[in-house]
Amino acid sequence: MNNEINGKVWTFGDNIDTDLIIAARYWNSSDPEHLAKYVMEDSVITDFALQVKKGDIIVAGENFGCGSSREHAPQALKRWGIKAIIAESYSEIFFGNCVSLGMPCFKTVLPIVILRLGKTPLKDYLVTVAQS
Repeated sequence: MNNEINGKVWTFGDNIDTDLIIAARYWNSSDPEHLAKYVMEDSVITDFALQVKKGDIIVAGENFGCGSSREHAPQALKRWGIKAIIAESYSEIFFGNCVSLGMPCFKTVLPIVILRLGKTPLKDYLVTVAQS
């Protein structure tokens, strides 16, 4: 059986830490709705939180979600409607928090190929996940 995950893909590099996903200055709230307004606010993608749409996918390199062990980052991503994260590797705590929240995280070397091809931050891709 195949499950298909379709959506716009936002690409990020290696070592995207939780402070970049949701800046510590917003940790005074644990309300995912509030946090979602500030997702990736300090990233190189201007106004990411205004551009991202429910069902979008994040593709990144190594060590996605490194940094703080707080659940704020995966909560904000899930609340904003990020459908899945695909990365070469994850911080163990971030990965565990995503699993606890029901946020699909896939590990693959595919992101490195996409990133090295110089794709722009927003592209259409189809990701097919085979489930046995």
